Amino acid sequence: MLPTKLVDSALKAWTIEQRRHFHMNPELSGQEFETAAYVRKTLTEFGISIDENYSAPNVVAYLQGTEGKKTIALRADMDALPIEEEGENKPYISRNPGVSHACGHDGHTAILLAVAKWMSSNQDQVKNNIKFIFQSSEEASPSGAEQLVKEGVLDGVDSIFGIHLMQNLPIGKIGFATGPAMASCNDFDIKIKGIGGHGGQPQDAIDPIYIASHLIQAFQSVVSRSLHPLHAGVISFGGIQAGNSFNVIPSEARLTGTIRAMTYEAADLMHTRTKQLTESICASFGATGDYEYIIGTPPLYNHPEACEYAEKIIAQTFGADTFSVMDPSMGAEDYSYYLKEKMGAFINVGMQSNKSEYPHHHPKFDIDENAIPTAIELMIQLALNK
Repeated sequence: MLPTKLVDSALKAWTIEQRRHFHMNPELSGQEFETAAYVRKTLTEFGISIDENYSAPNVVAYLQGTEGKKTIALRADMDALPIEEEGENKPYISRNPGVSHACGHDGHTAILLAVAKWMSSNQDQVKNNIKFIFQSSEEASPSGAEQLVKEGVLDGVDSIFGIHLMQNLPIGKIGFATGPAMASCNDFDIKIKGIGGHGGQPQDAIDPIYIASHLIQAFQSVVSRSLHPLHAGVISFGGIQAGNSFNVIPSEARLTGTIRAMTYEAADLMHTRTKQLTESICASFGATGDYEYIIGTPPLYNHPEACEYAEKIIAQTFGADTFSVMDPSMGAEDYSYYLKEKMGAFINVGMQSNKSEYPHHHPKFDIDENAIPTAIELMIQLALNK
């Protein structure tokens, strides 16, 4: 574990206790009402004001700084996943069947509460105003971040920082990518309408399954032949549904999938081309193709100025060898909505170890709690020194 200056053993123990409480009581996106109530009660006990202007179950709180010239926002996500947790010997296993904190948001919530606890006890050292954002629905659409931005959560904010406990980064390391850091995530839902018929008489039918196979092949050409070779993009099919018999050609087929891109331009291009291909290929076979494009999260852009500041804080607090330059990820994160509006950065705190050996969203995923003090210290230092 990295050395820390502000986080003592008592605060670490308290934070682990909070994290295990959240872990045992996970709630799905948009349903985090008990989690939110616990967060509100705890913040109120610290003497931190709750801002009632935001939709539940989000919780937004505010601490006035001694100087108040800047306002720094800190964010944690609260939602869990629809995954049945595995781990017979885990004393803090989920009590909610089919729901678990398999991504680390229980840790994020506990860490930001710990930051609030430290700041409420050391207000003379907090010169900046601090806005604490405990966000609902990171894992789902509609996005909790998008909703909060629309409600004005970033009004008056100068910069925003968020962390993610990261399983694929070794414990003792902190890292991020500067600039384009995570991909956009938009989905598509295609319904191919042909003409059903007998499997032995395909000439009398318009086979939507055969047409679907052409779309699956053609969509890959968008990345290889339409997208600039130096621009990252991914198109993946996640589902195909059609028919239920050996010898019946169905009248309809459905394709679902995702489009990932590191820039808005690439995302727009892939949207346009996949829609064109759907309509033209289906028409060429005498079928129709209904293409629905489902807007998800935009690309996550880590602002260079904020990244330079964060790297400086990491070096000063933990040592220069702590920082790791990370490759951009084709994963998505709705923190991107905040960075679309305000300067800031999204920072990964490593926790890969024997305890944290399973990847995010795995039924046996768990946090190495030795990484928690580092994350608390990092968020405090980022807020104090900006």
